[in-house]
Amino acid sequence: MVNVALFGPPGAGKGTQSAFLIEKYNFFYISTGDLLRGEIKKETKLGLEAKQIIADGGLVSDEIIVQIIENTIKENPGANGFLFDGFPRTYVQAYILEGLMIKMHTALNCLISIELDESESVKRLLNRGKISGRLDDNELVIKNRLKEYQEKTLPVLNFYKEKGNYKALKGNQTVEKVNSEIESIINKEFSKELVNIVLFGYPGSGRSSQGIALAKKYGLEYVATGKMLEEEVNNKTKIGLKIQNLYDNGELVPDEIVIQLIEKKIENSKDIKGFIFKGFPRTLVQSYILDGILQKHGTTISKIIEIEVDTLTLIRRLNKRSLTPGCMPYDSSTEKIVKRLEEHKLKTIPVIQKYKEVHDVAVINGEGDFETVFSRIAFVVEDKLKNFA
Repeated sequence: MVNVALFGPPGAGKGTQSAFLIEKYNFFYISTGDLLRGEIKKETKLGLEAKQIIADGGLVSDEIIVQIIENTIKENPGANGFLFDGFPRTYVQAYILEGLMIKMHTALNCLISIELDESESVKRLLNRGKISGRLDDNELVIKNRLKEYQEKTLPVLNFYKEKGNYKALKGNQTVEKVNSEIESIINKEFSKELVNIVLFGYPGSGRSSQGIALAKKYGLEYVATGKMLEEEVNNKTKIGLKIQNLYDNGELVPDEIVIQLIEKKIENSKDIKGFIFKGFPRTLVQSYILDGILQKHGTTISKIIEIEVDTLTLIRRLNKRSLTPGCMPYDSSTEKIVKRLEEHKLKTIPVIQKYKEVHDVAVINGEGDFETVFSRIAFVVEDKLKNFA
């Protein structure tokens, strides 16, 4: 996900450029004015509050604005990112947006400022007034709007300059040239992004084989916690000896050990496009852990994929697997298989439900041979990868 704030004085062409970017990158456009009008029209709780404030001649508070923006982000998990126009307008709102992005496990990648001198802004807006007949496009009003823009926006621009994600370009170029420069900035941001995919599915759904094949084809690192634990034990590392001791005493491996292994995997993985996580997170607690680990490393989940398979098919597959060298401990009897499936339903399904609130979860039909299922998953992965090229 790449999030961009587009800035520029009146007449800089933000509206025109926003339309191009929304279509090309599947960004969701966030204009606080449009969102407010939408809330008021739908007569939501926040919309009614805002309507009353406006009717009383007041300004809608940042508290209401940020709630509307947060709801909008949650309601559009399928977007490749969000394009902010008109927010943040003030230094305070810049801090508000930073806090909101952290809460949503993402960040504002860059602020792009289309710079235009005052004389050119006035010229463009006066010309627009002649064409559109807008009463506010007269020289006095225009200069007041430009003055207000400079006074309010300069602190915001300085905020992002200090953060190092401020990008400026000259607005006195052709529309096509400005668009090309903006796209170049955004493409660089996408190229920095890791593609992190979490594979969900009941035992027997084929997550392991599909995950390994996907990682190999698309240059992703396969992260399977079970395999990582096994490697530590086999290599008799310090952590491996702890894990073996836990196994010998019939105890579960605590999350703090799993965290260490995942972090080590991420830190040691170089020149890769991203990660495929299988077997983690299994619980709600682990879902927060994964979000935290990725946030620490400056990235986030890109796609959630759930492989869906009929229960009877799962049982048949696991019974068949029990007769092979790949047999898992819970494959040894029907009773154990059913218990493991019930455990997944109890602990992991709530994790998927949680992610559905903030991510676009792709549900893939896992019935059929390996190649058929692989092609279904690959279609989803390639659709996500095309924006990270």
